Formats: sequence, structure tokens, C-alpha cells
Amino acid sequence: MSAASGKRLGKILVQSGLITIEQLDEALALPDASSLTSALDELGYADSTRVAQTVADQMGLVYIDLNSYEIDPNAATSLSSELAHRYTVLPVKIQDDELVVAMSDPANIFAIDDLRIVTGFEIRPVVAAENDLLSAINRFAASQQDMAGMVGDIEDSVSAGAEEVEEEDIEDDSAPVAKLLNNIVTEGIRQGAGDIYIEPFETEMRVRYRVDGVCLEVFRNPKRMHRQLISRLKIQGNMDISERRLPQDGRFGVVLDGAGVDFRVAVLPIVNGELAVLRLLRKDSIQISLPDLGFLDGNLDRFREALHLPYGAILVTGPSGSGKTTTLYAAIGEVNDPKINLITVEDPVEYRLNGLGQVQVNERAGLTFAAALRSILRQDPDTVMIGEIRDKETGTIAIEAALTGHLVLSTLHTNDAASAITRLTEMGIEPFLTASAITAVVAQRLGRRLCTACKEQYVPDEVALDRIGFPYEKGKPPKLYRPKGCRKCNNIGYKGRMGLFEVLVMSEAIERMTVDNASADDIKRQAISEGMRTLREDGFRKVLDGITSIEEVLRVVA
Repeated sequence: MSAASGKRLGKILVQSGLITIEQLDEALALPDASSLTSALDELGYADSTRVAQTVADQMGLVYIDLNSYEIDPNAATSLSSELAHRYTVLPVKIQDDELVVAMSDPANIFAIDDLRIVTGFEIRPVVAAENDLLSAINRFAASQQDMAGMVGDIEDSVSAGAEEVEEEDIEDDSAPVAKLLNNIVTEGIRQGAGDIYIEPFETEMRVRYRVDGVCLEVFRNPKRMHRQLISRLKIQGNMDISERRLPQDGRFGVVLDGAGVDFRVAVLPIVNGELAVLRLLRKDSIQISLPDLGFLDGNLDRFREALHLPYGAILVTGPSGSGKTTTLYAAIGEVNDPKINLITVEDPVEYRLNGLGQVQVNERAGLTFAAALRSILRQDPDTVMIGEIRDKETGTIAIEAALTGHLVLSTLHTNDAASAITRLTEMGIEPFLTASAITAVVAQRLGRRLCTACKEQYVPDEVALDRIGFPYEKGKPPKLYRPKGCRKCNNIGYKGRMGLFEVLVMSEAIERMTVDNASADDIKRQAISEGMRTLREDGFRKVLDGITSIEEVLRVVA
């Protein structure tokens, strides 16, 4: 151990009363100890956690427990493992242009100066137990070494071999390419990604995660490893690895930390190679309830009232990726019961559920939405869920099913609830059928939730509020919240997502307007007069409740 470091730390511990001067001298004289902390632990005078907590208290610093602390991988890998081991330090996050570094000896000013020069950041020290620090340093060093080894092995095999990939190497679970893909997948799960993108460019390959609806770049590597990675992915997804000219779809599943995650894979040939997108389907997400989705009380009551009718059509609308399928599954969770017969027809079947029949559309084999629906209606269902109404034939059968005593749940791609009614007319479905069959339309978007650990309160400018039509009492602007950034949200300011909703209930007035071919704008105005809250108004309510920010609502709602 360094004599200067041990004496410096020992002085703090003696002044605090944790150890005596005699115990310090005995620990410093211990010949085999690597540090004062390990010597005190070996002698039974104080463990590393107690030492770290005492040092933090004496120096007025923050103590962190690395066993439960969420370390930012980008920060942790910003320092070489050699330097981390030399000073027993580990960067844990980047915040406000500062590098937060966990240290066992924060009084070591030489270490802090070196870290400032090497990283280019101002250093903010925090204190962690030495044993925990060493474990974390070794873990990240091993992770870096594994990733570097995987990339290096793949590059070597590609440069040494022919253009064609050896299939037996790709199929080997211990091969570097298999380990790299596993690393990409497991890290995506742990970071809460909804999609993983593996993208080829002219000279390099990029991997990105979509977290809470926003894409984050994970790493870039030479392009020559891309073909092997895509071939391995195709094997995982039961696709044809020899076919590189046509799009392919596949599926596979993994279990991580006791939770099952399904991956839906789409491979698309583009100019520089094959673009692969992995959609993560977490099995626990289908257990979410309607209130958990973000429905406020008024909208929730209107939706549930329509949902518990024995017949009628309920449509969920919005753009791709707005959470329509999740809302449908949450609705199914409300109505699913052993006493009823519930059947779904989907393309693809994203979540496989117990207690109901699920039909996978297969257009090549002739099993379209319309064909499946005709057969389903001969199975005497009480409730039918249709993944999407795409054409007149599917829409007509769905509407007729709703008119003949079935509860029908489906989705449609429109920007708001009122447009769903006119869209069906545009498809060629008779307006009088639509007016009689539809009971409710739910339009939705997905917005990010403010991180509860770091969101900050502020008073907005009244001119800005007036410009966007935010509701408030003149002269009394409300106190709102905005994102700041902390370790829990990876310095983004948002953590998780919730829905923004508008729920249109089919009233007699709207039925008459539908039959008369009224415009979507006229229907929307009538629905608002009857109490419908628009997407933007629902978002503003969530802003007032401190759930999200004005900027996020304006980002997702026009």
C-alpha cells in the first residue's frame, strides 16, 4: 500500500473516532495488505463499507452503494481499466459537464488531477466501499475486454477467410459473433430498449437502441463484421441466411434475469447491406392495466363503459409505434374471462396469451384478416380482437360482427379519433353501418414521463403559455416541471412512457352526423362539446400533474 495514501486516509478515520492511533499503526504495519482499508478489514477493526461511509461523512461527500447504484456504462468505460485499478476509482455518470467518480480515497488529489487531465472533465468525487469498487472495476474491464475480443475475433475471421461466411462458425454458440449478438441483445433489454437497430453504412456498422421512443447510438464498428452478425441473427430468427436480396421476418425469445422477452426481427436489404430491426416484446408488459397506461379518470370511465357493453366496435387509432396494440391487450385483460369466448386475429401475433385463441395472418397461404374473420365468426366468439382494419372487406366484416352481437376491438391508422369515422367511409363502408356499430374511438400517442428523481419545478412565461393555448388563470401561471437529468434516467430527464388519449363516445348527435357524411372536423367539434378531451388537452393535464413536460406533449401531439 502507498504509505502517503494510508496515512492520509488513516488520519481521517482516527479523527472520526472509527479507529484508534494504535490500530492505525498496526494496520499500516501489516505487510501483505494492499491498502489501509483491506488491512483494517483483515484485522477486524472496520470493514470497507464502514470506512467509506465514515470518509464520506468527514469530507462532506456523498456515499453510494455500488451494489444498487445504476452505473452509466458510457461513463464507466471512459477510463482505462489500468488507471481505474491504479487509483481504485470508477466513473459512474456524466452530469452537467462533470464526471462523477466513485473513489475509496477521495482525499487523493493527485488521482483527481490525473483523471481531470485524462478524461477532459471536471471531476466530482463520491465515496464507495473499496471492495465494491474493485468488483465493479473488474466487471467493466471484463466487459470491455470481451467486447474488444469479440470484435477482434470477428474481424480476424473475416479478413482471414473468404467472402462467404462459414455457417458452422455462425451456428456455434461459443463463436465471437454469437457472443457479440448476445451482448447487444442483453444490453438492450437491460437499458429498456423498445427496438434495436443494426445498420450498415459504407465503411462501418452502427448499433442503436430506441429507449422511450428516442434513438441512442450504442457503438460503431468496422463494416466487415456486419455480414456475420446479420447471418447469426437470421439463424436465431429461423430465416434463410443465403437470401440477401429480399426482406425477411423472424422471431426468437430469450430469458434474462428470470423475465422472458420475445424478439420480432425484420431484415431489409438496403444500399450498403442488410438493415436489421429487432422489436422487443416484453411478456410482462401485457399484464399492464388501463390506469397504468396513463388514462385519466374521465377518459378511463368513458372507455370502460364502452368496453363492458356486450356488443359494438371499439377502435384504437394512432400512428405506428403509438402503443395501440398494448392498449388492446390491456382492454382484453379487462374483459377476458373463462365464461366468454375471445379470439384474436393479428399480423403478427406479438404477445402469446393463455386463455384465448390467437390467429396469425398468413397472406401467402390465403389467410388474410378477412378470411380469418369469416372463420372466426363461425366459432361463436363473444369478443373478437382484430389487429388492424386495413381494407373495405375487413372493415365490413368487423362492422357487421359488431352489429350482430359481438364486441369487436381493432386498430386503425388515423391522427385523431374523429378521423377514424370518416376513414371507414373512405374505405367504402356504408356510413349508416359505421354509425350503428361503433361505440367508442380512442386516439392515442406515447409521451415520455419525467424522471421522478430529478425533474425540476419552474414557473413558465405567460406569453409562451398563451401561444400554445395552455390552460391557466391569467396573472397566476402554474408551477410546472421540466427535465433535468440524473443517473436514474441516464442524464436524459425522462424515464418511462405513458399514453396521451382522447376518447370519442358515439352519441346520437354524432351518429346522425356520420350518416350525413359530416367532416372529421365537424364530428370532432361535436365530440368536444359533449365532453371529449383532445390529445393535447390530455397532455396538458398530465403536465399540470407533473407527469410530463410541455415540450414532450408538443413533440408528440401536433
